[in-house]
Amino acid sequence: MTSTLPDAPRRWTQAPGPRFAAKTALDALCWVLAIVVAQLVRFELEYERVALVGTVLLCVIAVVAQLVVAYLWSYYHGLHSFGSFYEAKQLIVVALIVTAILIAVNAVFGVAWGVPRSTTVIAFPFAIVFMGITRYVKRLFVDSRSRPIEAQRVLVYGAGALGMSIIPRLMRDPQSPYLPVGVIDDDPSKRNFRIASVAVVGTGADLVAAVKRTGAQALIISIADVDNDFIRQVSERADEAKLRVLVVPPIDTMLAPGTGESAPSLRDLNVEDFIGRNTVDLQVESIAGYLTGKRVLVTGAGGSIGSEIARQVNQFGPAELVLLDRDETGLHTTQLSISGHGLLDTKEVVLADIRDLPSLMEIFEDRRPDVVFHAAALKHAPMLEQYPDEAWKNNVLGTLNVLNAARAVGVGTFVNISTDKAANPTTVLGYSKRIAEKLTAWMSAQETDARYLSVRFGNVIGSRGSAIPAFTAQIEAGGPVTVTHPDVTRFFMTIPEASKLVIQAGAIGDPGEVLILDMGRPVRILDVAKRMIAASGKDVEIVYTGLRHGEKLHEVLIDTDEIADRSKHPKVSHTRIQPLDPALLDIAVWRETIADEGAGTHHLVQ
Repeated sequence: MTSTLPDAPRRWTQAPGPRFAAKTALDALCWVLAIVVAQLVRFELEYERVALVGTVLLCVIAVVAQLVVAYLWSYYHGLHSFGSFYEAKQLIVVALIVTAILIAVNAVFGVAWGVPRSTTVIAFPFAIVFMGITRYVKRLFVDSRSRPIEAQRVLVYGAGALGMSIIPRLMRDPQSPYLPVGVIDDDPSKRNFRIASVAVVGTGADLVAAVKRTGAQALIISIADVDNDFIRQVSERADEAKLRVLVVPPIDTMLAPGTGESAPSLRDLNVEDFIGRNTVDLQVESIAGYLTGKRVLVTGAGGSIGSEIARQVNQFGPAELVLLDRDETGLHTTQLSISGHGLLDTKEVVLADIRDLPSLMEIFEDRRPDVVFHAAALKHAPMLEQYPDEAWKNNVLGTLNVLNAARAVGVGTFVNISTDKAANPTTVLGYSKRIAEKLTAWMSAQETDARYLSVRFGNVIGSRGSAIPAFTAQIEAGGPVTVTHPDVTRFFMTIPEASKLVIQAGAIGDPGEVLILDMGRPVRILDVAKRMIAASGKDVEIVYTGLRHGEKLHEVLIDTDEIADRSKHPKVSHTRIQPLDPALLDIAVWRETIADEGAGTHHLVQ
């Protein structure tokens, strides 16, 4: 007959070792002391009234009962860490069972042995206290020996749940490279609060004083979902205090299998933390409704944005995911990240140029996508200033080709990826993307049963054409780092965040709309360059090159004649743009617009 106990404890599979003997001996001693003290308490310290033989017999029974019950309950098997609250709970359960046995024995033999029945009841709390003391003392001893040796002294910013998890793990790992010597927290109620013997030594404003007081060499930011403004403020204070700044990895990384109780893998603050954003709250149900089980095609799938959109779309279980690009190397990388191989011999990868309408028509007729994300574009602004006709061929006519191909096969949802430079455009890139938005709006008016819309956002960290990779390369080469103007600002977001919001916009956007992603506060490029140089540890010069032709000091996301509404998602605004009939496209007018630097204000970009 099998046991009916829901949580039947495991038995030893090998002979108990020295630790078992030590624990049982200590607990046996605790029961002996508890019974003796209980007798003395019962007789009000009149020790001559204590029945010696009866007390010895009761102690022997207590010791045997503790051993048997603990064995049957696998109490000494190490199911819980020594001295933990979980072990304390198990200790109380075992002690209660032993006490029940002693009460039963004493009820039968207590009178004959001269031991009052109340003795066993009084002994119970004393036994718990004595056994608890032995465990607390051992835990103090173990903790003192397990503290990191020759570790870097650090302050931990944040006395919340994350801080209370990180600090004990750092303190208990002798191999940890960091030793917490103080906690920083902006909550006044946590003054003098301690975590694993480490005290709160002040707020963020007291950081310099805290460093002098503790001798800390680094600062660990242990606050979940912290925003970039806070990171910048803390980073500036840390620079003043000459502190290295570290951040805690995501909680899912910390809890990954194999991490155990060892110290978490902290990392240095990087530019993504400095100008990055919080996690996007996706409305998964609305996204799944238009992607799951559908045929999805992504143009520019070999690029930074297109590839990330493809990876995220793949998570929603499309019936087919088609990756289209003219860059075979980019397609290889994207396929490798999605399928785990880069064979380039499957139907999911399509090598084609959006300038080639007959080729696009053939591909769309064959694959018949339900959803299209159009991310293919030329986007290096200085290069397009030199070769504006290339922007016309790719960003304007190429977009029109994709729109026409989509219309021909009845695509249900078409999302055109645009840029903040399309708002009040002053560059060739901005003009070309503005026209692409207007063409998308026109196609929406023709296809009333489908949703054609555009999504506009600013710089993406790490994307091709972004300042961040350029700064990285310049720093690695020893400098100088080139910045156009000391006051120039730009909007930034991470590639995953931008891609998630693009996909979300495809779910909530109405036909003909331009959806504008919330980019947060603009970031001064000079601050980004300084942060990256500081993180590199190199002495790199910053050189100002001056604003380039058509370049704005501060970018905007919304055109002066646009009205934005934010009613469907907290990070997505909706506006509309005047459609442009493709029949009015004229490269001569385009060239005139570029030559006049927009002063002529033609219908193409109005």
